Amino acid sequence: MPGSSRRPKSKTPPVVPGAPAVTAPAVAEPTQPHEPLPPKPDQAAPRPSTPTGAPVAAPVEAMAQQGAYLTTAQGARLTDTDHSLKAGPRGPVLLQDHHLREKITHFDHERIPERVVHARGAAAHGVFAANGAAEKICCASLFEKGKETPVFVRFSTVLGSRGSADTVRDTRGFATKFYTDQGVFDLVGNNIPVFFIQDGVKFPDIIHAAKPHPDREIPQAQSAHDTFWDFVTLHTEATAHTLWNMSDRGIPRSYRMMEGFGVHTFRLINARGKTVLVKFHWKPKLGVHSLLWEEAQIAAGVDPDMHRRDLADAIEAGAFPQWDLGVQVFPDTEDQTFEGIDLLDPTKLVPEELAPVQVIGTMTLNANPTNYFAQTEQVAFHPGHLVRGIDHTDDPLLQGRLFSYLDTQISRLGGPNFAQLPINRPHVGTNDMFRDGMHQTAVHSGVAPYRPNSLDGGCPFLAGNKDAALIEYPEAVAGQKVRAAPKSFDDHFSSARLFYASLSPVEQAHVAKAYTFELGKCYEKAIKQRAVTVLRQIDEQLAQTVAAGLGLPLPGKAGKKVKIAVSPALSQLGGKWPTDGRIIGIFADESTDLKDLATTIATIAEQSMTPLVIGPHGGELERGGTQVTVSRTLDTVRSIELDALVIASTADDVRLTLLLQEAHRHLKGIAYTPDGADALRAAGIPDSSAGVAATKTVAAAFDAIAALLPEHRVWARGAEYSK
Repeated sequence: MPGSSRRPKSKTPPVVPGAPAVTAPAVAEPTQPHEPLPPKPDQAAPRPSTPTGAPVAAPVEAMAQQGAYLTTAQGARLTDTDHSLKAGPRGPVLLQDHHLREKITHFDHERIPERVVHARGAAAHGVFAANGAAEKICCASLFEKGKETPVFVRFSTVLGSRGSADTVRDTRGFATKFYTDQGVFDLVGNNIPVFFIQDGVKFPDIIHAAKPHPDREIPQAQSAHDTFWDFVTLHTEATAHTLWNMSDRGIPRSYRMMEGFGVHTFRLINARGKTVLVKFHWKPKLGVHSLLWEEAQIAAGVDPDMHRRDLADAIEAGAFPQWDLGVQVFPDTEDQTFEGIDLLDPTKLVPEELAPVQVIGTMTLNANPTNYFAQTEQVAFHPGHLVRGIDHTDDPLLQGRLFSYLDTQISRLGGPNFAQLPINRPHVGTNDMFRDGMHQTAVHSGVAPYRPNSLDGGCPFLAGNKDAALIEYPEAVAGQKVRAAPKSFDDHFSSARLFYASLSPVEQAHVAKAYTFELGKCYEKAIKQRAVTVLRQIDEQLAQTVAAGLGLPLPGKAGKKVKIAVSPALSQLGGKWPTDGRIIGIFADESTDLKDLATTIATIAEQSMTPLVIGPHGGELERGGTQVTVSRTLDTVRSIELDALVIASTADDVRLTLLLQEAHRHLKGIAYTPDGADALRAAGIPDSSAGVAATKTVAAAFDAIAALLPEHRVWARGAEYSK
C-alpha cells in the first residue's frame, strides 16, 4: 500500500494462521549467531520516517533491533546475561554491575499508564481507497477518486482494563488514523451511533459509574452492577445507548463484523467553500454479526483474546477485512436539525431511510502490527486531528473531547511530543515551531522558532487557501453564557424506541434477557424498579418481560403510546453476506477418508475461509500415504471459534458430544458423513433439526454448510430452543 512498510504477501500463506514466528524453531537451542529474523509476512510497521515526517529510504527492519549479538543500550556486546556480577560465586552483588542495573531499570519502567477507557485494544494497518463520491462536498485530498491513503485502525472495549476479556458486553471503540498527504486525520468513533451523554462535562460521571466499584474494584469490564444502572436510570439521556449495549450489538462476533460510527455530526467544506453536515459510518463487507450470550461467556473463560486473535488470524490467512466508509449528508442549516432531529445531540441517530448512507470509499486492513506496545498501545488518536475540508460542529460532547484527548495523550505518553512516536508520525513534513519537552527526538535547526522572524529567513511561512491550508469555517456564534442545553435535548427516548422497534423478534428477546441479567446482578431493588420504569418509555412488553424476570411488580404508569417508525437497517438479521474469513471445523481421525479431507481443506482455503481439522490427538492424521495436520484437539476446541462444523468420524468421548451440542445450541451449521452419524446420535441431535445435513463425503458436507454461512447462523433452529 502507498507509504507503507507492508511486506509482500507470501505466495503460500499458511492454511491455518497462528504461527508465532517467521520460521519454525529447531528442538535444540540455536548456537550459530545470525541477524534478527524479519517480521512475518502478515506484519507491518510504521513507515520509516524522521520525527518530523520526512520519509527515510530504509527497510522496515531498520526500525527494529540490530545485530546478531546481545548488547547494552549503548551498543557494547555482552558475554553473559544470566548471572549478576558478584564478589565470588556466593558473594554479594556488586553495585558496579551496569548491565544488571540497566536491564532491571528498563524492565521496571516498561509500562506506561493504561488508557482510562479503551484500555484493551487490537489494531491493524491498512489502506483507504476513495471512490470520488465525496469530492463535491469535501476538498480533503484523501477523498479524491482513486486516492489511496495508509491507515492504522484500533478496535477496543471501553470499560475493562488491558487484562480484561474481549467478549464482555460493552461498547467498542473504532478509531482510524488516516496518514493523508495533508496531515493526519483521526476518525475516532464507536460501534454504536449514539452516546450515553450529551455534554462532555458529564464524561467523568458516566465512566466513574460504569467502572468497577471503587471499594472492591469489581466487577471488571462489566455494566452489570449498581453504580452503572444508578446513573443511567437517573440520567435518562443514556437510554438509547444503554439499549444498544443490551442488544446483540454489545457483544460483536468479531471486529471484522462490526459497524463503526463517527457518533458526532461533522462539517465538510468543498473547494468552493460550500458546507454540508455529515455523520460518518463504517459498513463491514462481511455484515454486522454478534455472539450469542452463552458464546460470549464461554469465550471470556476459554479464549479471552477471541477478538484480537480473530482479527490477526484473518489478516495472516489473507482474508483481509474490509469496510465501506459512508456519510449521511444533511443541509448545513442555521438550526442544524434534520427531519426534526437535532444533529448536535450525540444521543440521537438519523435513520438511514431518511438519510441514506452514501459510500465514499473502502478500507482494507492488510497487515498486523509487528509490536503491540510500539503501535497498538502507543497510537494516539484525537478528534482534533483534522485535515483541510473537515471541521467540527458545536456538539457539546465533541467539544469536550477536543480538550480531553490531548490532555490524556500528554499524561499517557510522557509529554507533548507523542506525535513523534513512529506510529503517530504524519506522512507529510511538519514545521510546527514546537521545541524541547520530554522525549524530543527531532534535532531542530535554526535559531528562530517564532513568528515573525528574519533570522531563519522568515520560515516557517503561513499558508493560504491556494496552499491547501486548514479551513476554519467562519460559523456565526451568538448567545449568552449559560450552563444549559437546548429544549431538543430533552427528548431521551425517541432514538431508543426507533432502535428497539426495528429489531427482529429474536433480537428483541435477546435485549429482554440482557436487561434481566444485568439488572439481576444489581443489589438495590430501587435501582431495578427505576430501570423498569424507564423501559416502559421504550416498550410496554419489554418492561413487562424484564419486570417478570426480576420478580418485580410493574411500577408506574404505562408510557403514552407513540407512533414509531422502524428502520430495517438497524436489524442484523435478514440479509446475506460474504463468507470470507469464516472458520470451518472438521472432526476427523485415521478412519476418515483423508484424501477427501485434504481436497476439502484446499477448497475451503481457496474460498478465503479457514479450515481447522479437529482430531482426537495432536500432530498428524496419516493413512494410505496421505497426511493431514491436526489444528485442534477435543481439549483445545470449543464451538465459539467455529462458524460451522463437519463431523467426519465419531468418538466415544464426552468432549465431542459437548462440541456438537454447543454448536447446535449456538445455531451453527452442522453436516456429517456416514462415519459421523453415531456422534450426532450420541449428542441427541435429530436429522430433522434445521441446518443439520447428512452427506456422503467430506466435500459434500462442506458444500451443505457453505450454503448456510451467508446468513451467519441457522436462525430457524432458534425455534427449537424456545419451545
